[in-house]
Amino acid sequence: MPPARPVEALDGCRRSGRIGRDLAVTWLCFHVGVRRVTDAPLGTQLFVLQTVIVLLAVGGTAGVWAGHTREQLDALHQQRALAIAQSVAALPQVRDAFRLENPESVLQPLALSVQHETGADYVAIANAQQKRYAHPNAALIGKRLSTDGTAVLRTGRSWVGTETGTIGTTVRGKTPIRDEYGNIIGLVSVGVLQTTVTGQLGGALPPLIWTALAVLLAGLALAALITARVRRQTFGLEPREIAALLEQREGVLHGVKEGVLALDLAGRVTLVNDAARDLLGDLGTDVSSMPVSERMRDVLTGDDPGEDRVVLHGDRVLVLNRTPVSVRGRHRGWVVTLRDRTELVRLARELDDTSSATEALRAQAHEFANRMHTVVGLLELGEHEAAIGFITRTAGGTYATGLRERVQDPTLAALLLAKSAEAAERGARLVLSEDSAVPEGALGDPQDAVLVVGNLVANAIDALDGAGGTIEVSVVADARGLHVRVGDSGPGITPELVEEVFREGFTTKAAHSGPRGLGLALTRQACLRRGGWVRVRDAGGTGRDTGGAAREAGGAVFTALLPAEVRA
Repeated sequence: MPPARPVEALDGCRRSGRIGRDLAVTWLCFHVGVRRVTDAPLGTQLFVLQTVIVLLAVGGTAGVWAGHTREQLDALHQQRALAIAQSVAALPQVRDAFRLENPESVLQPLALSVQHETGADYVAIANAQQKRYAHPNAALIGKRLSTDGTAVLRTGRSWVGTETGTIGTTVRGKTPIRDEYGNIIGLVSVGVLQTTVTGQLGGALPPLIWTALAVLLAGLALAALITARVRRQTFGLEPREIAALLEQREGVLHGVKEGVLALDLAGRVTLVNDAARDLLGDLGTDVSSMPVSERMRDVLTGDDPGEDRVVLHGDRVLVLNRTPVSVRGRHRGWVVTLRDRTELVRLARELDDTSSATEALRAQAHEFANRMHTVVGLLELGEHEAAIGFITRTAGGTYATGLRERVQDPTLAALLLAKSAEAAERGARLVLSEDSAVPEGALGDPQDAVLVVGNLVANAIDALDGAGGTIEVSVVADARGLHVRVGDSGPGITPELVEEVFREGFTTKAAHSGPRGLGLALTRQACLRRGGWVRVRDAGGTGRDTGGAAREAGGAVFTALLPAEVRA
């Protein structure tokens, strides 16, 4: 059964007689007030809460101070009353008056004089039977004390406290009167009305009230400042709105396929989504300590600015964009997006290789058609011997035939044939060395071999830059793996760039669309992944001679070892 609403519950309680009407109205007003506060905006709730705290603190402090001051005033007047009483009890004329037949004739004027001189509200003197000899109200002389003084008369000890007598509630002190032999013959009671004490307390209240008001105003001002600051920091959003934004952000952040990385001004990682963790692995908390390449670190820190920066991370090709984040015109950090383009780059390279092979086959088909036309022409002219000789020379002298004999792996052979055609189109000549030997099936999965050989040959073609020249390629497969050597007759490479050329992003090519500076980096990565290596040196430098036309013309020489795959 659902709970009753406040008004319904209130009506039920009233009808059952459990609460009265006034109490019911009070409870309802309180409940409605609380609901209004809890439903109010966050800033209002904070202000009300802080105001209540300040009021409680100021009110509590003022109350404690007032209570303590009242206690001190009571104690002060009690001791003062006792001192007056003791002074009166010690007077010789008081002791002597007790021997007279009418002691009140002496004691009443004396008591009134002391009362007037000290400012006490009453001075009363009584005998051992508590019969009054002096009192502010003369009509009460001869009657018994209105408050009991037995304890003082019996014990002989003074007493202080608050009692209510004939003139009202007073703070008073009582002390015994002794004769010359020390016998108790009566008592003196001196008191100050509580209204007098309260009046003195009221005189001390204005400074307290002004101080409390000042503290209250300061507290309210501080509460208003804190509330305004909270509103600014939360951009005026309510908790439910902040929670909704957080849920939406988490949903978007972890729902996108791209990696998202947020960095603060100090280069610390403040936010990372699931896709970024999948791409980068364990990131740590700081860019400087991330297990990434120097190029990727340069992109993350902004040392390598620009859009769509292509970097390598492990076996992945990533595209990074670094965007500054500003809030209210103030720079707060950066957001880095990461896109995985590994498969796209692989497919693009395969497409390039396929296109090159297609062009090579088209060129060969065109060349074959020309030769067939020549043979047909010779036969039509009756030059049968010439036709037979032409066919014999053509059948035994093609580049494809020689290449296929040395490189029996069809994938690698097709790649070299395509690269030969590409080199020819750009005015260069690709030569396969005599020592090349790749038996069929020696490569297993030829993907890495195609990557290494293709990138090294493509780099050599680019090095010639359409100026003509020779590229010499040597590929030898043995028990260790595939040995690759590619030399060109280009301008060569300076010693300081020997290691730099393998860094991702390094390129000497003219800027154009598409990722640059990845080919040699991918080549090195493929070799190192299998435990091999790749090196470069200038053909004119020291080291093992490459032989052939490339050696004679100088240029760069790349050598690589791609170890054979370990088969389970």
